[in-house]
Amino acid sequence: MKAFAELLDRLSYEPQRNEKLALIADYLKRTDDPARGFALAALTGTLDFPHAKPAMLRALIEARTDPQLFAWSYDFVGDLAETIALTWHSRASPGRNAPSPALGDVVLELQDAAKDEIPALVASLLDDLDPTGRWALLKMMTGALRVGVSARLAKSAVAMLGTRTVEEIEEVWHGLAPPYTDLFKWAQGTGPLPDIAHTLPFRPVMLSHALEQREHELITPEDFAAEWKWDGIRIQAARQTGDARLFSRNGEEIASAFPDLADALDFSGVIDGELLVMIEGTVRPFTDLQQRLNRKTVTRTHLTKFPAGLMAYDLLFEGDTDLRGLPYTERRARLEALVAGAQNPRLTLSPLVPFADFEALARARENPPHDAIEGVMLKRWDSAYLAGRVRGHWYKWKRDPYLVDAVLMYAQRGHGKRSSFYSDYTFGVWRGGELVPVGKAYFGFTDDELARIDRFVRENAINRYGPVVEVTHTGDTGLVFEVAFEGLQRSPRHKSGLAMRFPRINRLRWDKPPGEADRIETLEGLLAARAS
Repeated sequence: MKAFAELLDRLSYEPQRNEKLALIADYLKRTDDPARGFALAALTGTLDFPHAKPAMLRALIEARTDPQLFAWSYDFVGDLAETIALTWHSRASPGRNAPSPALGDVVLELQDAAKDEIPALVASLLDDLDPTGRWALLKMMTGALRVGVSARLAKSAVAMLGTRTVEEIEEVWHGLAPPYTDLFKWAQGTGPLPDIAHTLPFRPVMLSHALEQREHELITPEDFAAEWKWDGIRIQAARQTGDARLFSRNGEEIASAFPDLADALDFSGVIDGELLVMIEGTVRPFTDLQQRLNRKTVTRTHLTKFPAGLMAYDLLFEGDTDLRGLPYTERRARLEALVAGAQNPRLTLSPLVPFADFEALARARENPPHDAIEGVMLKRWDSAYLAGRVRGHWYKWKRDPYLVDAVLMYAQRGHGKRSSFYSDYTFGVWRGGELVPVGKAYFGFTDDELARIDRFVRENAINRYGPVVEVTHTGDTGLVFEVAFEGLQRSPRHKSGLAMRFPRINRLRWDKPPGEADRIETLEGLLAARAS
């Protein structure tokens, strides 16, 4: 645990990507199995401790320290693992110099223990560790590392162990499980990779770059296909043996959350597409899809009112035949034939957008035929299906965001490196003489702007509600944000009756008094214009 804790600690303070990569690669080289495999699983989010719930951890710390002291500390620190690590009162014998428990032993003990055994086991481990070790243990258990390491970066470190590429690592990743002993042997050239082709229904997805203005001249109908970009969830549907399986873009299985779609798909192959709510062939807004997301159980009402469908984008496998090396034009033709032959209302082909020149495409992008379209995708006709984000092959060109001026109403401290700053903001617009909240955002500003906003919040707080403070917004005293967002939907859960899609702070309007911010009628007008 000590070496793993040191790795996480150094990663959390290292801002440079290449330095983080070097730290992980060095750790993997000098650490034995199975510890390095469990560390890799923690960094990539594939290590699961189902009984490590925040409520259980809170109960443990409140039994070891003054609950009010913990509450005050958590309010200031803003991170559960860090607060517990610092306020934990160990019951280990004074002066005892016990060795740090081995990471592999810790993981196996936690995974093998029964639910009612977990609290005592965790308490014992916390007693045996120093504050940094406790922090690392709790971060690992809760899955909230927040050390600035993506799953791809961690896999890139595995590739550095030998001559494999990160694309090769990702190709086989979802057929393997922690502690990845065979993966390390294969990556280092000391052993073969087991035959796992039959366990690999998910394949790494191809991603796009945002289209930049300097690239506009590259987009011609001879070189690129244009396709609507739908506002849903990117998924992969695979049916090669047995039942259909659904995966998120990161490879997480989600068929249990969408059994209506999984049961309805009857084809042989692997389809890349967008998960949407469709009713009688009509795509519904993203707010309808949200009713189905992140639910442990799916009721009959959900299945009836919000039926799931798949908007097909690409065909990766036809039966057991790998099509990814073929040009998009041929994969598209095979996909069209598959969807036409299926005659399945749950499976729809994403239509192409015809355009004669770039100006015509720009007009189509700004006037899509459906509210659930957020822009266009541009794909080279000759592009193979390449894992990752490869420039020059696929582009996304989203519609310009909506902009409104809204007033800061409430602020809450952030987490991790932002735990000392008020960095999460709720903002509103005027309805009559009252501000009504229309959204929340916690990004879109620089570190210098964050420090200035934080200072404003502290100097102008008028009420406190636990970790949240209310900020004054009367007269000329208040802070106006120019907020960018992708769309609006009706929402009975919000006092304003509206919900923003992907809001973020576009710029700070220190020059504008709160009274001159936008009114709810402005947002209602935007919504009406989209509906007309």
